[in-house]
Amino acid sequence: MALVLRPYVLVFVFMIAIYATCLAEERAIYLVLLEGEPAAFHGGSHSEDEGKIDPNSEVSKAHAKHVVESHDQLLQTTLETGSYNKLHSFKHVINGFSVYTTPSQARRLKDCPGVKLVEKDRGAKLMTTYTPEFLGLPKGIWTDEGGDRNAGEGVVIGFVDSGINPLHPSFAYDPLKPFTSNLSHFCGACEPGPRFLASSCNGKIVSARFFSAGAQTVATLNASVDFLSPFDAVGHGSHVASIAAGNAGVPVVVNGFFYGRASGMAPRARIAVYKAIYPTVGTLTDVVAAIDQAILDGVDILTLSVGPDEPPEDAITFLNVYDICLLFARRAGVFVVQAAGNKGPGPFTVVSFSPWAVGVAASSTDRTYPGSLVLGNGQKLSGVGLSGPTFGNGLFMYKLCFYNGTSTLTAIIDTAKTLGLVGFVQIANPNYGDFIAQPIPFAVSGIIIPYVAEAQVISQYYEKQNERDERGSVAKFCARAAIGEGRVALFAGRAPIVSRFSSRGPDIIDINLKPADVLKPDILAPGYQIWAAWSPLSALEPMLTGDSFALMSGSSMATPHVAGIAALIKQYNPLWTPSMIASAISTTATKYDNYGELIMAEGFKIDSLYNSAPFGFGGGLVNPSRAIDPGLVLPTDYEDYISFLCSLPGIDPATIRAATEELCNNSLAHPSDLNLPSVTLTALNGSISVRRIFKNVGMKPETYLCSVLPPNGTTVNLYPSWFSINPQGSQCLEIKFDVTKAMDVFSFGEVVLTGSLNHIVRIPLSVLPVSAI
Repeated sequence: MALVLRPYVLVFVFMIAIYATCLAEERAIYLVLLEGEPAAFHGGSHSEDEGKIDPNSEVSKAHAKHVVESHDQLLQTTLETGSYNKLHSFKHVINGFSVYTTPSQARRLKDCPGVKLVEKDRGAKLMTTYTPEFLGLPKGIWTDEGGDRNAGEGVVIGFVDSGINPLHPSFAYDPLKPFTSNLSHFCGACEPGPRFLASSCNGKIVSARFFSAGAQTVATLNASVDFLSPFDAVGHGSHVASIAAGNAGVPVVVNGFFYGRASGMAPRARIAVYKAIYPTVGTLTDVVAAIDQAILDGVDILTLSVGPDEPPEDAITFLNVYDICLLFARRAGVFVVQAAGNKGPGPFTVVSFSPWAVGVAASSTDRTYPGSLVLGNGQKLSGVGLSGPTFGNGLFMYKLCFYNGTSTLTAIIDTAKTLGLVGFVQIANPNYGDFIAQPIPFAVSGIIIPYVAEAQVISQYYEKQNERDERGSVAKFCARAAIGEGRVALFAGRAPIVSRFSSRGPDIIDINLKPADVLKPDILAPGYQIWAAWSPLSALEPMLTGDSFALMSGSSMATPHVAGIAALIKQYNPLWTPSMIASAISTTATKYDNYGELIMAEGFKIDSLYNSAPFGFGGGLVNPSRAIDPGLVLPTDYEDYISFLCSLPGIDPATIRAATEELCNNSLAHPSDLNLPSVTLTALNGSISVRRIFKNVGMKPETYLCSVLPPNGTTVNLYPSWFSINPQGSQCLEIKFDVTKAMDVFSFGEVVLTGSLNHIVRIPLSVLPVSAI
């Protein structure tokens, strides 16, 4: 009997296992926002111009402890024991926590009294020398602030990223150049761990922390690269930090070649590190926890070259947990700058949504690294490759052998080293067409030919020079070539150009791509082929293993340029609020390139260019020397942002109250009335008047003449047409739009205020006229 029953018993058990598996819910990370004040705002409304709250006061510490205890109590009384793991408690600028649990348990939380928002973690990604000169810093702000020995002194920039390489010379402390500033407003900590000693916080690096609860929950971390310490195994965080605040004049040497000297935008600013992204994974919960801690520590500027790469699925873009966190960072007096994204060149691709954070687009500079290949018949072809020439610097020709196949550059270089080859050439495959090649330092002579036309020239030359036998195999190699010097920079050509990868506007309200009356990106900065610090481990870029510097591109690289410039402005104008700094950066930017023409942008096709617009470059290319003395600024405070949210069409005030705990008592007449340094109208019917309020931050009275270039399909009138304004005085400008012709696409213009003391203030206009009345 036992022998007969055994198979059926086994089948029965197997079916039960399948049934149980089908019923099991897959866990995920959820971010939860709660009613109740966080520690930073406990005891009353706190605006960005009221100074920072002391996080070390007994009142703040006691309230923070109470907030954490309330999180634990809610979880214990709502969810089943063993069904969840709390990962982080957010207690400083937002009141909430993250929890790893099932969808059904998350729904139970959502229905609890006091719970405002439950949102699934979307994950977080990295948004991936010469630029101080390109932006005019050495003869501009640096001179005004005492040179690079003083530029950024007293300002702390926080970096939420992949960590930092503390041994890099860009972050070294020089005892011969001691810092003189008082950082009493900042209170960080150094969290030691693998490859990161407590002594790594050396005065230049003033704080370093890491956040890993989310990463450790959703993935099995690799102990060889996913270090539970602030150490940067990737290189991205070090790159970003050195662009903003790296020491001045650091020699850039790769593969024994000197490429020049690198300097951060604000080389005397201090660095606070908040590692939240790991080589294996990044989670939004770790990023939000890092932001919360950075605000608690007292950073002046928050740099976010990381973040969610997609809009939220089930929330307004302005009201997801991440953007609410950034709103409260601004409320706490912190200037927030974030990458616009790398999803260009198509429209509606920006991932920086909110008006309280400055979204940065990426551009080229006029520096290129031209490589060359000289064939035996004297033909010279252009290519890409940061490597030295073949022996003889072009005087000696070497056999040109063909391998028709596919391989990685790393494998090609390794093969060249192993076989002792003098160099290599990688050419475009005609079956796949032209491709985009980035200059990468090669340890051996090498060049990439990315264009099919030039690849065919090489193929034709090869066939003519070589002799084949009866079977078609090459019997005698006669083709010869030499690789030229590819490491010497050329400074010429049109610049800046909006990079192809840089995300474009218009801004969006939700995942359905409904456009918002907010200009994004806000500003343009260099983000293409930027030299900066790197981590020799280079966990995600094997080609750069062993290197201490890297030439990288991305809006990640553009973002710290603006963060460093903001630090310079903050040093020069210490009482300015974040909105004043943001407007100064925007209104003084230029929309013209070095040819005196409108900035161009790269399109989908390789080598295609077209006239760009505010949806590509925001206010224009950042101009640091003008931004420290803009003449006029446009102040905006926390209450204005709440009024903006309350004016958005189709959004229930209860939703806004749930997210911010603020009542809609003072809605704007229209979202475009928010006092931004731009005007965006996504559906203009008939006519509308919007207002902008300016404040004179100059030392003298000044008279401004108001002029306008109206967008196509509209007439625009300004009231008043001119005004005089005293120091610290305010002036309201009414901008009246009338539709003259409906348009199918956005059109662009600008308001220009020309001051008697040579200040020029630009306000870009982006309008979609839909009907005239």
